[in-house]
Amino acid sequence: MHYQAAESWGYYMAPAVRSAAAAVSAVDPLERVVRLASESAVVIFSVSSCCMCHAVKRLFCGMGVNPTVYELDQDPRGNEIERALMRLLGGSPAVPVVFIGGKLVGAMDRVMASHINGTLVPLLKEAGALWL
Repeated sequence: MHYQAAESWGYYMAPAVRSAAAAVSAVDPLERVVRLASESAVVIFSVSSCCMCHAVKRLFCGMGVNPTVYELDQDPRGNEIERALMRLLGGSPAVPVVFIGGKLVGAMDRVMASHINGTLVPLLKEAGALWL
């Protein structure tokens, strides 16, 4: 697994050519989720103390996939990301949330359903996360 450090999560500031007000504001949490999710073949938003998060990370590692993991409890703005993920999921619990190939797969229930019905492996192959 590849864990992302909080400082690499992209607290981007607007370019200097924009107004001073824009330079102070940070990127919208939903935009950050979309950007982070598109940077790797498999991205998991997680909380380090969550047993379901641990289970989904173990599932992917057991399949030979090396997901990028963002631990929201280790980010100073993780609560904002978690709220954005809840909006994406329609109010469901926000973690774990899995993106494959930049596309939202969903929470643990969706990942497990995809694994059981045989659609998870083709998604992983299409995203370049599995070669077999």
